[in-house]
Amino acid sequence: MRVLAIDASLRGSGVAIVEGNGNSLRALYYGTIVNRAALRPSSCLVAIHDRLAELIHEHEPDCCALEAVIYVQSYKTAIALGAARGAAILAAAERGLPVFEYAPARIKQATVGRGGADKKQVAFMVRALLGLTETPQSDAADALAIGLTHLRAQEAAKLGVPAGAQI
Repeated sequence: MRVLAIDASLRGSGVAIVEGNGNSLRALYYGTIVNRAALRPSSCLVAIHDRLAELIHEHEPDCCALEAVIYVQSYKTAIALGAARGAAILAAAERGLPVFEYAPARIKQATVGRGGADKKQVAFMVRALLGLTETPQSDAADALAIGLTHLRAQEAAKLGVPAGAQI
């Protein structure tokens, strides 16, 4: 199974393509969609959508996985995150990909072993689990962790454990 995993954000969306086949896991791509501060928010959404469309075309994932909406203290931040998630979901849905979401604590639990892990621990474990030669930047590491969480959830679903919510 090949997963397009996204940690959506208006200015720095982490993106990964992770493939899993039984016990074999590998990262086919990971990086960050960076949008300059000078770019209008609406243009950021187009950039996110278009880059994800390119990655979908290039890597042909089977599905898409995202981090679920999190509580934020600023309504402006919440709106910006929601808009970025919307652009990402649209890019996947336009191409017929099923879209799943996972709570941040579940992603950390699946990657590190505890739901309260910090970003450095997530990045370190992602590197170890995927056998990467370097530790990915935090946004890309978060996307890789989302992809790994989805792959594990799908394996667990075969055993009757509930998987992520499909949206």
